[in-house]
Amino acid sequence: MAARGHVQDPNDRRLRPIYDYLDNGNNKMAIQQADKLLKKHKDLHCAKVLKAIGLQRTGKQDEAYALAQEVAALEPTDDNSLQALTILYREMHRPELVTKLYEAAVKKVPNSEEYHSHLFMAYARVGEYKKMQQAGMALYKIVPKNPYYFWSVMSLIMQSISAQDENLSKTMFLPLAERMVEKMVKEDKIEAEAEVELYYMILERLEKYQEALDVVRGKLGEKLTSELQSRENKCMAMYKKLCRWPECNALSRRLLLKNSDDWQFYITYFDSVFQLIDESWAPPLEEEQSLEGEVHYSIEQAVKFIEERITEESKSARPLRGPYLAKLELIRRLRCRGCNDEYKLGDPEELMFQYFKKFGDKPCCFTDLKVFVDLLPSSQYTKFISQLLEVIPLSATAESEVALPADIKALQQHLCVVQLTRLLGIYHAMDKKEKLTAVRELMLRYRHGLEFGEETAVWQCLTFLEEGLSHSPSNAQFKLLLIRIYCRLGAFEPVAELYSSLDAKHIQHDTIGYLLTRYAESLGHYAAASQSCNFALRFFHSNQKDTSEYIIQAYKYGAFEKIPEFIAFRNRLNSSLHFAQVRTERMLLDLLLEANISTSLEESIKSMSLSPEEDDIPWKDLRDNRDLTVLFNWDPKDRDISEEHRKLSLEEETMWLRIRSLTLRLVSGLPTLSHTIQPKNSEETAENGVSSKIDTIRSLLQQLEAAVDSGKKFLEQKIQYPVLGPPPTRMAGFFSNGSCQCQTSLFYLVSDIYELDTNGLEDSAEIQERIGNSFKSLIERLTDLFNKCKGDLIEVRDGTLKTQPNLLENLVFFVETISITLWVSSYCDSVLRPFKSNLQKKKKKKKESSVAMPPVFTHFLDYVTELQTLTSNVIDHIKGLEIILTALKLEELSLKDTLLLQEEKKFTKTVQGKVQSSYHHSVQEIGELLKKRLDTIKKLKI
Repeated sequence: MAARGHVQDPNDRRLRPIYDYLDNGNNKMAIQQADKLLKKHKDLHCAKVLKAIGLQRTGKQDEAYALAQEVAALEPTDDNSLQALTILYREMHRPELVTKLYEAAVKKVPNSEEYHSHLFMAYARVGEYKKMQQAGMALYKIVPKNPYYFWSVMSLIMQSISAQDENLSKTMFLPLAERMVEKMVKEDKIEAEAEVELYYMILERLEKYQEALDVVRGKLGEKLTSELQSRENKCMAMYKKLCRWPECNALSRRLLLKNSDDWQFYITYFDSVFQLIDESWAPPLEEEQSLEGEVHYSIEQAVKFIEERITEESKSARPLRGPYLAKLELIRRLRCRGCNDEYKLGDPEELMFQYFKKFGDKPCCFTDLKVFVDLLPSSQYTKFISQLLEVIPLSATAESEVALPADIKALQQHLCVVQLTRLLGIYHAMDKKEKLTAVRELMLRYRHGLEFGEETAVWQCLTFLEEGLSHSPSNAQFKLLLIRIYCRLGAFEPVAELYSSLDAKHIQHDTIGYLLTRYAESLGHYAAASQSCNFALRFFHSNQKDTSEYIIQAYKYGAFEKIPEFIAFRNRLNSSLHFAQVRTERMLLDLLLEANISTSLEESIKSMSLSPEEDDIPWKDLRDNRDLTVLFNWDPKDRDISEEHRKLSLEEETMWLRIRSLTLRLVSGLPTLSHTIQPKNSEETAENGVSSKIDTIRSLLQQLEAAVDSGKKFLEQKIQYPVLGPPPTRMAGFFSNGSCQCQTSLFYLVSDIYELDTNGLEDSAEIQERIGNSFKSLIERLTDLFNKCKGDLIEVRDGTLKTQPNLLENLVFFVETISITLWVSSYCDSVLRPFKSNLQKKKKKKKESSVAMPPVFTHFLDYVTELQTLTSNVIDHIKGLEIILTALKLEELSLKDTLLLQEEKKFTKTVQGKVQSSYHHSVQEIGELLKKRLDTIKKLKI
């Protein structure tokens, strides 16, 4: 509503109360106030638009749109109406309508800088780059300001980036952009740094690296001042592209003389030295060595240069890590090349030891040395660790046999040694008893620091982490580990709170959101699942709108080089694997909770705009944006997450997404198979589209079978991801518990029922028998699935808690399968009911008492009765689980590990209580949903 203060209009005073009501969220009062005003001033367009905004915000979208279009048709030119319509269209997610609005305004007021500017930004929101170029030039002709001219140039670059034909991009759009900038250069009209950046960007994309270098080194390059070393970095990039290694070397050497701690220049320095050695480069006799000064082209010079940097560092007031790490990097490179010169730099073990003495108390020490541990022979690992421990001031106390650090510096050093011990695999080589001793010692050290595989082990992990979190409530690593372990135990309730406390922002909903959305529904927390999907979807849906605003700001402030990045960012999010998963699971969840309960399946599908023919998932462009390294890891390389694990996880996630997407599309096709009364082989049947709908269902069913086969083959590999790696999908459980077979057979049943509907009851004995067999087989399969849900979720054995979280996942799959069963059964009911009605009419007409009823009716009634009995049994089982969980007195549990301290016992009880409460919540929600489904079954009486 910001624009209203700028327009000195008598209507402003009248409109102000409506603006205030809208700003305060009082939309109903805003509508009332607008109606009052419109009675007196029928032609006050802005009041109509403000009323439309109020209607939009109260959920009356259709009325709002009709009112807005009424005003838009009048092609208003007053600022108030235009701004209000812009806000309304933005809230409607219809940015394309804003362009039409300003196109009309510009025609009526052709010399308005403001309206032309708004038109350009409107095109930017919808990515109309060609029209942006034209609008930019039209604006420049009205008001010849440089930014407007360069908006047009940038729009040409965007056309080249978005062009499908790369040849067109390089032969038309970019050369035209280059000529436009050259014109300004020749006329000496280049004013701002952003304009030079744009020129550089064009030349770089045209691969005119020499010309780009000349621009940066020339007079125009003097304008590149906003970023530190911007000019030097651009020169370096061009030298690399041109393979001008002498200049690369000289420039990186010069920059390192200025700042010997800048790691990127060490890498360039080493790259260029070895390139020059490989090329046997020698300096020219009479000329200067390079444009950038002295060049180093031998290993001796490189060794001497690094040694000089270390000598210089010793005089520095602040210790610098760069020179010491550069020495190790040079050794690593020499060793990779098989050179014998590494001895000149010293022994890597000794250098790492000296580095630890200097920087061991810094948290970065471990990550710095991690890169270079491969330089140590494995036989020296234990000796190296002992050597490090010797320099840490540790002292035993009267209370403890373990030698503890005296201050924070010693504690940080010891922590670094523990991390290196794990990285080198020393802990993994221990036997079970030694590992347990090491764990007890580390817990003792952790508690001291606070002053300034088996299920038992899982409970202990949770205990230690909950205790740690109580002392460090903001520690994200504790929270992430707790989330993973609680999910592994099947307890989602504490996870929702932990994730919420992480306060995930913006892109994190995509990168770490999988930790939440993977488990919420599968563990029976339907309300929390809806909420977690909403969080993620809200971010993805706002991405489109937000990035448009970022692009507009980039144009306004001349940050042209950021515009392609914003576009790439938007595309990356639109193609996100997580986005596709959440969207699919959210729709399945909504159908599960509402379809044929609060609304009909047909209405639910219509409200989601679902269509079995449409697949909106960009399968070829799917991007895995998950952050699989969000948890700190100090494991050796062979136990860490590998690139192979990432590929396999993406493959598994995509397969599971395909199965879920096809299931959703098959369900969405059920209402389209409406009952028809056309006779057999009627041409009308094909014309009314129903036969094509069944073809779609059959095609989707074939695709589902293929996806299931692919999934089964994939699982045959029996892939084990690292403990802290990606969580596996629900696919294995879906196949093993029988849900997959049940759901697939249900969709085959749909095809048979459709065939019966088309052929009629006469001469369809074979189809009826097939349907009857399908009903029996389905009940058997559902009973088997129920049997896999039986058992106690949590029980006490020998003083130890045992959990069976897989039972929860099986129950959730059972509820989902029962829901699909009911949707298919409703379709059967809609087909059989008219048949039975017609038979009864015939019976009355003929006045025959014993007209034989076709067997399909008996099959269906028996099937519905058995389905009702089975569902009632499952509900009774769930009630039993609730009673057991309520009666379970965990506080009376005698903990097996008597070594636990009193403090630890307190946290163990907290953890067990959270798991018990979560299980109770899960079975309650599952039970409630099944009761609603049972009510639906009772209505299936033909």
